[in-house]
Amino acid sequence: MLEILYQDDYLIAINKPSGLLVHKSKYAGPADEYAVEKLANQIGKKVHLVHRLDRKTSGVLLFAFDKETLKLISDQFMNREVEKKYLAIVRGWTKEEETIDYDLTNENEIVQNAITNYRRLQTSEIDLPFLKHPTSRYSFVEAIPETGRFHQLRKHFKHILHPILGCRKHGCNKQNKLWLNAFNVTTMPLHSHQLNFQHPITNQNISINASLNVNPDFLQIGKILGFDLAEYI
Repeated sequence: MLEILYQDDYLIAINKPSGLLVHKSKYAGPADEYAVEKLANQIGKKVHLVHRLDRKTSGVLLFAFDKETLKLISDQFMNREVEKKYLAIVRGWTKEEETIDYDLTNENEIVQNAITNYRRLQTSEIDLPFLKHPTSRYSFVEAIPETGRFHQLRKHFKHILHPILGCRKHGCNKQNKLWLNAFNVTTMPLHSHQLNFQHPITNQNISINASLNVNPDFLQIGKILGFDLAEYI
């Protein structure tokens, strides 16, 4: 059963588990189940997907019950009126806070402006030799993307040389192999933990929070690194 975080007559939000595909996509390949169909079957009602999360990314995923609401809330996403907050574990010790303003090229070779703000929440250093270093360092960060480009957070953290742990396409393969050999970890600790917006029908301010409990691999990595994740469980 999917965890329902919010529901009214117009919108419904779930806490998407890591590994669940949102919908059929030529980029992700086939799957046994998809979030759209799984939710519709669970509540016995058709839903319309408002935005996307990558297969490996867990957290808040929003749907609309009708096309009019879908259009209104989609416009808010397009106009950057929705605040999205993510949690991630990245390689190295990042700055305490930073704005990444770095254009990205989409799948159609179109260059788009992309902006991500992040702040460092915690740091860790463990006795895990990596290349010429006797230890390995990591940061637990909260990232707030102002834009919603394809794989934006993955690409932006790679750009500043702090790739998200476990990310294959836009990460560090040597680091990922290190974690596979040392801890048998192959997943990516990236979680959409909060969504803030004005309800398109009632005009109420809505804040939806998603617990990390839906992503046990994130919790496992956090435990290995000694991060205090109690606030997000």
